[in-house]
Amino acid sequence: MPRFSVIVPTHGVAGRLAQALDSVLTQSFGDFELIPVCDAPDSPAGTVAASYAARHSRVTPVHSPPSGGLSAARNAGMAAANGTYLLFLDGDDELVPGALGALDATLRADTDVLYFGHERVHWWEGESSRPPLDRDPEVLGAHAPAWSAAYRRAFLAEHRLAFPGGYFTDAGWSGLVTLATERAAVLHTVCVRHHLRRQGRRLNTPGEHQFELLDQVESVLTRVAEQTVSAAKSHALFGQLFALVLKTAAHPTRVPARRRRAFFRRAGRLYRRHRPAGFRPPSGSLGVQHRLLATGAYSAFRALRGANQAAAKSAQRVPHPRMLRTRALYAAHLRRALDENLAVYCAYWGRGYACNPAAIHAKARELAPHIRSVFLVEPEAVDALPKGIDHAVIGSRRYWEVLARAKYLINNANFADGVVKRPGSVHVQTQHGTPLKKMGVDQSTYPVVAAATGSFAKLLTRVDRWDYNLSSNRHSTQMWERAFPGTYEALEYGYPRNDVYYTATADDVTRVRERLGVPEGRTALLYAPTHRDYSTGFEARLDLEAFCEEIGEDFVVLLRAHYFYDEGAAHRSGGRIIDVTAHRSSEDVCLAADALITDYSSIMFDYANLDRPIVVYADDWEIYRETRGVYFDVMEAPPGPVARSPQDLARVFAEGSYADPKSTALRARFRERFCQFDDGRAAERVVRRVLLGEPPEAIPPVVPIAERLPAPAASTLVRS
Repeated sequence: MPRFSVIVPTHGVAGRLAQALDSVLTQSFGDFELIPVCDAPDSPAGTVAASYAARHSRVTPVHSPPSGGLSAARNAGMAAANGTYLLFLDGDDELVPGALGALDATLRADTDVLYFGHERVHWWEGESSRPPLDRDPEVLGAHAPAWSAAYRRAFLAEHRLAFPGGYFTDAGWSGLVTLATERAAVLHTVCVRHHLRRQGRRLNTPGEHQFELLDQVESVLTRVAEQTVSAAKSHALFGQLFALVLKTAAHPTRVPARRRRAFFRRAGRLYRRHRPAGFRPPSGSLGVQHRLLATGAYSAFRALRGANQAAAKSAQRVPHPRMLRTRALYAAHLRRALDENLAVYCAYWGRGYACNPAAIHAKARELAPHIRSVFLVEPEAVDALPKGIDHAVIGSRRYWEVLARAKYLINNANFADGVVKRPGSVHVQTQHGTPLKKMGVDQSTYPVVAAATGSFAKLLTRVDRWDYNLSSNRHSTQMWERAFPGTYEALEYGYPRNDVYYTATADDVTRVRERLGVPEGRTALLYAPTHRDYSTGFEARLDLEAFCEEIGEDFVVLLRAHYFYDEGAAHRSGGRIIDVTAHRSSEDVCLAADALITDYSSIMFDYANLDRPIVVYADDWEIYRETRGVYFDVMEAPPGPVARSPQDLARVFAEGSYADPKSTALRARFRERFCQFDDGRAAERVVRRVLLGEPPEAIPPVVPIAERLPAPAASTLVRS
C-alpha cells in the first residue's frame, strides 16, 4: 500500500485544480496515490482529473455528487484510499515542494495525527500569513483545518471517524479527531499553501445555515460527555468551539437579523449545559462575551456588537458620473422601480452593434418580444446601426436612465465603473473571445499589460456585478475562474456570435463576398493579427504586398486589424489586399474567407467552427509570450501549420500545405478542444435561460456548416 493517499475535493475549483495536482505529482517523495474527488466525469474538474489520470498511474479520480458537499467528497475519497496516512488538500491549494518527504521523515508508526504548518496566501498571490502551532498537539482541536494534518488511516477506521455533513464539517471533524487522538505530533515546517478565495469562505456567507455550527458544537460536546476526557483536553476543546460560536454571533451579517436572538439563546443553552467543571473564560473582550453568553444577556451582547451592526447597515454609495446634474439624474432613476421588461446591451465599449450582445439581442427580439431592448453606442457608431435598433448614446440622459432601470444588462466588456448593481437586476458578461493571452487579474505580473489595464480593484468591482459569465469551451470556463474571480454562474452555452457559422447559407456567403469586394474566382485569405501591448498603433507585421506576389494570383487578402484600430494600412496591390477592419461584423468577414492567417488572436477559436484552414504566423512568439503572458503554448497545440517567417508563410500557401491532411488533423484536435459548446444555438440558450427563465438543455444543435455548406465556390480548397 502507498505511504500517503492525497484526497483532493474539486468542486468549484477547476481553474486552479491543475496547480494543486501538479504540486502533488512533482513531490520528490513518490510513494503516494492521488485521489481527485469530482462532481461527475464530464464536469469541469472531472475533465481535468481525467486528463491527469490518463497520464499518471497514481491518479485515481472518484466521484461524489455536489449535493453532498465537501464532507461527502472527503468521505468518498477516504473510502477509496489505500494509503497508510491520509492527507486532505483543497482543490485550489498546493503541497509545498518537499512536503511529503518531510512528513514521512517525521511520522512514527504509532502517530495517529501529525499536524503541520501551513501558509495562508491571499487570493491575489500577495501577502500571506503562517498561523503558529503553539498548542499541545493533543488539544489543537477545532482550530486545525482538515488539510493541515496527516491522519493514520487505521486510526480513523478504528474510531469510525468520518466528516459530518453540513457547512461546518471541519469544526465537527477536528473536534471528534481531537477527542479520539491519543498520539499526536506537530511538524512546524510549512507543508501546505492554502489559497484564500476572493469570494471568501462559504462558511462566512449569511443565512440560516449558520445554525449548523451549533449542531456541530453540540455533536462534539455530547461526545465529550460520553467519554472520559482529560480536563486539559475538554477545557481546550470547549474554548475553541465557543470561540467559533461567538465569532459568528458577533458578526454583523452572518446570522439573519431576525434570528440572532434565537442563535444566541441556543448557544447559551449549549454553553451552560456542557461547560466543563473548572473552566475559566479567556481574558479581554472574548472573556466578556463568554460571560454574557453564560448568563443569556443578549441585550448587552447586542450593544457590544453595535459597531459591527452599524458597519453592516451602511448604505450603498451611489457612484459618481462626472457631471453633477447627470449624477443627480442617475440617482433619481435609481430610486424608481426596475423595469422588468427592459434589457440594455453594449459591445466593445459602445463601438457598435456587434459580437455576442448583438446576437443575443437579435434572438431576444424573436423569442422574447415583450422585452424592450436598447443598445448603447458611442455617437460615431449611431449611423452604422442596423435599421430598427433602439439605441442610447453613451453619456446621454437616456443612457443613464436605461442603465438605472433595466432588469437585464448584457455586455461583452464592462459597463462604466459608475453603474450600480441593483438588487434584482441581472448582469450577463458574454466575453468576446477564448483566452490564449492572460486576462483579468492574471495580467498583474506582466508590467506592460498591467500598466494599460489600470486599477485591478476597479476591475474586480465590475466583476462583482456579474450574475452570469458566458463560455464557449471548458478551457475558457477554467481560465475565467482564475482571471475574474467572482460569484457569478458560468454558462457553458457557446458564443452567440458563432451561431451564424452554423446557420448561414451559401447565398449568405456569396452576398458577403460581393459586399466586401472579393473578386470572383479568387481564394480569400483573412489576415487578422492581434494587438501588441508593447507597440503603439497598428502594425501589420507582414509585408502583404510582397506576400501576395509570392503566393500567386489565385489569392486575395482580407486585412482585419484588431478592434482597437479603425483601419489597417493603405496598400497599392491592384485590389488584392482588401482592408475589412471597419466592417461591422467579424463574423461576416470570417464567412467570406477560405482560410485564416492569424498570430495569437482569439479569432482563431471562432473561425475554427467553420472547419476551414487556419495558419498561425508567429514571428514574435517568444516576445509576445513573455510580455503578454499566455495560458497555453499555441506552438504545441496549433490549429494548423505554424510559420515563423514571411518566407515560411508564403511557402505554406504556394505549396498548398495549409489545406493538406496534416493541417486537417491539427484543426480537428483544435476544434475538439475549443469549439466544445458552439452548435448554432448559443443565443437561444442564453435568451431562454436568462430572459425567459426556461431550461435550455433540450435545444437541439444545428447541423454544422462544414457538413452542409461548402466554402465559397471560388475556393481552391473546394476545387481540390
